[in-house]
Amino acid sequence: MANAPKPTTPVKNEKAGTSSIFAVLVIPICFIVAVLIFMFVLGDASHYKGGDIEHGEPNDYFGTVHRGGPIVPVLMTMFMMLIVFSIERFVVIGKAAGTSSVDSFVKKIQALLNQGNIDAASAECDKQKGSVANVIKSGLKKYKEMEQEPNLDVDQKTLAIQKDIEEATALEMPMLEQNLTIIATLVSIGTLLGLLGTVTGMIRAFAALGASGAPSQSALAVGISEALINTALGISTSALSIIMYNLFTSKIDKLTYAIDETGFSLVQTFAASHKNK
Repeated sequence: MANAPKPTTPVKNEKAGTSSIFAVLVIPICFIVAVLIFMFVLGDASHYKGGDIEHGEPNDYFGTVHRGGPIVPVLMTMFMMLIVFSIERFVVIGKAAGTSSVDSFVKKIQALLNQGNIDAASAECDKQKGSVANVIKSGLKKYKEMEQEPNLDVDQKTLAIQKDIEEATALEMPMLEQNLTIIATLVSIGTLLGLLGTVTGMIRAFAALGASGAPSQSALAVGISEALINTALGISTSALSIIMYNLFTSKIDKLTYAIDETGFSLVQTFAASHKNK
């Protein structure tokens, strides 16, 4: 028996492979860019009093961030990764939703199903495009196939349509969820690395005070402020990661609900219109 989603599998695998390559390339590129910014922008002598990077005090925010130490470019890498992957997810999920509102699309399909106009519903899927439309169109194809199938009863045909929709959904969902694990990982790693940078900065500050033999409150305050830069960067990255992760998961849940709702209407329509046949 023909299965509509199977021919699309190589396409989906190709898209997944492209997304994986994108992730592999983004991480080292972000790190290289972060190191270059740390060395040549934040570490420029103009950000230090007297142009003395080693011993001079920072005279602006860039110099203070630079004093955060080697953890700073790592945190900057994570922040840039968050921005890049967020933009990538916005594009992918936006395309998956289709050319118009998902809610209006679902209402149109349900109205056409109630009228029994399967061809018009399929044409509407072609106009909408995206993951939701792909899944529904696959179910509509199976719907028409089952109408011509003489060897199955109504319950078996209904089950075949439902299974086809589930298989099509299983092919579409991984593409939507890909790279979300990276954003979720940044939530915890950002804070932890920020705290690590703070701890190492505090160790350096107190070690310098101990070596000088003459404790200075101003020197200690400067050391602590430099160390806390790492905490600020780490927490900022984690907070934004949480916001973006929740935003994307809510968008994916909305698409999943639309698929489930329309798929249920499709199955129920078939069962109701063929129960006496």
